Amino acid sequence: MQTKTKVGIIGAAGYTGGELIRLLLNHPNVELTFALSRSNANKPVYEVHSDLFGETNLEFTNEYANNVDLLFLCLPHKESKSWIENNSISNPIKIIDLGNDFRLDGNFTQGEFIYGLSETCEEAIKKAKYVANPGCFATAIQLALLPLAKEKLLNKVYTTGITGATGAGQQLQPTSHFSWRTNNISAYKTLNHQHVPEICQTLEKLNKNKVKLEFVPWRGDFTRGIFTSSTLETYLSLESIYAIYETFYKGNPFVFVSRNTIDLKQVVNTNKCLIHIEKQDEQVVVHSIIDNLVKGASGQAIQNMNLMLGWEPTLGLKLKASAF
Repeated sequence: MQTKTKVGIIGAAGYTGGELIRLLLNHPNVELTFALSRSNANKPVYEVHSDLFGETNLEFTNEYANNVDLLFLCLPHKESKSWIENNSISNPIKIIDLGNDFRLDGNFTQGEFIYGLSETCEEAIKKAKYVANPGCFATAIQLALLPLAKEKLLNKVYTTGITGATGAGQQLQPTSHFSWRTNNISAYKTLNHQHVPEICQTLEKLNKNKVKLEFVPWRGDFTRGIFTSSTLETYLSLESIYAIYETFYKGNPFVFVSRNTIDLKQVVNTNKCLIHIEKQDEQVVVHSIIDNLVKGASGQAIQNMNLMLGWEPTLGLKLKASAF
């Protein structure tokens, strides 16, 4: 019997940590060795992630164990670098960081973090020791625009995107209260979202020219998922654009181009991204949908783990959507 790969999670009590636990418990090739949470040490995992009652007897720990093959960092943004510097990590251990510390600049004293968008960096991820997992909005918008960037067709793009309440993290804040969130939407970080530099960095490498992205994100009245719509001008016909997208994503295990309209329930609880395109005169709109906690975070992290360890990218990620 093949020995399972041992993995650990740092910061396991939040939304992305909880989603990782759920997925890893059902991954055929791994053993979840520990789940670290300082504030919940010695509590059963199911006391925080109540849907895991009956699934595992694992308890949170406050102590980092060096006896793993791979670490997932699910720490608040800007804390991963400090955590790595302040802990002794044995040399063979691979790391996937779900925070934003290394997305724009992967250089680090202990090695280079490779940007973990497999649709452009798959070969580099396979060879990587450290991977910086992309952001959730960044994933949805990049996947919507990569085929056009490859054809050098991007210049100015206007994008709107709406995300569920889990996109803001588990820490309580005024806009996450039920009384505020229900029957309500609002724009936030208009034209100033932290994922814009990350998105443009990837697109400009393919586009070979500057991309001006004007992005307006919205908070939605739902739990999870992201729906983005990117508008730009092009002389190409709708059929030609679809041909570009279908060629680019042919054989991709998670990204699918739909000729029919798409809706969020098609991807919630899955690692899929669906794309639909519309055109009126010279204006084209590319819609993309993902689950912010799966393809936008923990699922993509497992997809990257699979690539780093030489496994099929879909391993542990054949998940069912919540269509009704």
